[in-house]
Amino acid sequence: MKTLHRFVLKSYIGPLVMTFFITMFVLLMQFLWKYIDDLVGKGLSWDVIAELLLYASAGLLPMALPLATLLASLMTMGNLGENNELLAMKSAGISLPRILTPIIILTVLISIGAFFFANNVLPYTNLKISTLLYSVKQQKPELIIKEGVFTNLIEGYSIKVGDKDPNTGLMRRILIYDHSKDEGNTTVTYADSGFMKPTADQKFLVATLYSGNSYKEVRDNRKPRHGYKDKLPAQRQFFEKEIIIFELKGFELQRADESFFKDSYQTQNISQLSKTEDSLSKTFNTQLESFSQYVIRNSIFRNPYWGRRKDKVEVKRSINADSLFKSLSSEEKISALERAIEFARSTKSYVSSSKEEFYYRQKYIARHKIEWHRKFTLSFACFVFFFIGAPLGAIIRKGGLGTPVVISVLFFIIYYIINITGEKFSRELIWNPFIGMWVSSFILLPLGIFLSYKATTDSVILNTDFYIEKLKKLFKIRALFKKRSNSPKTE
Repeated sequence: MKTLHRFVLKSYIGPLVMTFFITMFVLLMQFLWKYIDDLVGKGLSWDVIAELLLYASAGLLPMALPLATLLASLMTMGNLGENNELLAMKSAGISLPRILTPIIILTVLISIGAFFFANNVLPYTNLKISTLLYSVKQQKPELIIKEGVFTNLIEGYSIKVGDKDPNTGLMRRILIYDHSKDEGNTTVTYADSGFMKPTADQKFLVATLYSGNSYKEVRDNRKPRHGYKDKLPAQRQFFEKEIIIFELKGFELQRADESFFKDSYQTQNISQLSKTEDSLSKTFNTQLESFSQYVIRNSIFRNPYWGRRKDKVEVKRSINADSLFKSLSSEEKISALERAIEFARSTKSYVSSSKEEFYYRQKYIARHKIEWHRKFTLSFACFVFFFIGAPLGAIIRKGGLGTPVVISVLFFIIYYIINITGEKFSRELIWNPFIGMWVSSFILLPLGIFLSYKATTDSVILNTDFYIEKLKKLFKIRALFKKRSNSPKTE
């Protein structure tokens, strides 16, 4: 490898890695902000949180990688142009395409890797994060006993604490209602003070109570549970120290079955999506044919024998509906109109219900097509963004994180808005999924070609100094014309 190529690659890889992790961090914070209500207060262990962040990072890579490619290429070429290194290379007779050759090869390899990631890794991580998020949402919130409020998170018990020392954890005026036997509040425990701590495995809550008493109603098992008219006898016990162990059910993370999410289009690769789409399309066409036959046989032609003729001789009949209707009696006319209205209403109801079903089936098929094209748009977006960022950096010649960040975010927002709009139109069956998923890349690709041409020809189209000089010359010309027009004319 030539020294020049090593230098360009070294200048590019550093910003690429840095911008990738910065972009991933920003997107990950956005993910946490979106699901903060489902994660906070669930008592999740650090390994579950780390697993969730790992799968979320993999799912955010399709957004982070194109933006990192755009920002890194813009910063690299901007730094080379700002430090006059790009000018020195061109002065030595090295063209811009030749300078960009090693970075282009690296971008192609990144694009190929992005495709294999989207096709093989991303479906697996989507399955994992879907299962994990569902499990987290179904988990009970963390057991927190608040002051002056009844806590009903422990199944079969209601606990109330008067006040709690935040430093020592000592609780005072503890009141516990036991209705675990589904007989009402038959057992009540009151303690002057105590501690409550869960075990290390989070399966039990150990309550150590001091200076209290317990009240328990004594019921006669020979009598029915409900309908007591007389007062029940009660047992009262005093204690200096008592330990009560509560079983914590539902507080540990119960992972859902992954098979529940395996049929989702987001958890399938290209071959699986193609098979599923083909199967759904065949089913849809079969149902559409059945719908057409039903409407014809039960609405247009009510005669059940009309389609069973064996001979293929064309039968021509001339029937005048008006004269046929006039030949009927008044009662027969009313009966015919009522039957016609009934058939029309029945057909309209069937068509309306079938229309909604067909619409949702088409949307479901479109979702699979969208996901199929998404596998390719990720890798192609990296390629397009590189050919926007690299020539743009060579033209503006500004490095660092200032101007490149602003320009990169601007282009990415444009791409993201167009991409989201196209995907939404595809989901609503307004556009073809191919158009909806590729419209953003096809719009920005000509821009990349145009910028590459301008950078190769050393255009000053985006050089601010060029426009400043033009404006200065324009103002000088206007001032000169104004001066001549104000000067006195000589005869």
